[in-house]
Amino acid sequence: MPASDEVDRIVEAWSRERADLDFSPLQVLSRVGRLARHLERARKTAFAASDLELWEFDVLSALRRAGAPYQLSPKALLQQTLVSSGTMTNRIDRLVERGLVERRTDPNDGRGILVVMTPGGRERVDAAISTLLAAESELLERLSAADQERLSALLRKLSLDFDEPADPQS
Repeated sequence: MPASDEVDRIVEAWSRERADLDFSPLQVLSRVGRLARHLERARKTAFAASDLELWEFDVLSALRRAGAPYQLSPKALLQQTLVSSGTMTNRIDRLVERGLVERRTDPNDGRGILVVMTPGGRERVDAAISTLLAAESELLERLSAADQERLSALLRKLSLDFDEPADPQS
């Protein structure tokens, strides 16, 4: 039998106290939640090393993934980061102040703007993703490559109904 973890202890105690309930969802989702907290700590550490906040990384990584010239409309950034319009405006303002992005008029629509990552923004997000991948690899080192693929497939199956595809060209 594999070693017990905190979730096993929690489920065992609840099962003893409330034998009338099925605690099997806790076996999965409590572990996902606990792992999410460890991942959040690893991300904060990785981003701090590049002088970025979590939200800054979210915006800059969306721009970086868009490919050269590393620009997106605010609407596309909204879709990819799942924040409100007001929140995105505030985030763009703060990134402009830090010199990590610029606002430019959309050449295809004189009324629209594009958010464009600066070379400094690209340098920071590239450093952050390298540090993050090293930290995340460390979190997964107990699993074989095959186990990681299986886990990824199961989590994908579970999350499909929660994710809405984003249109990166918007």
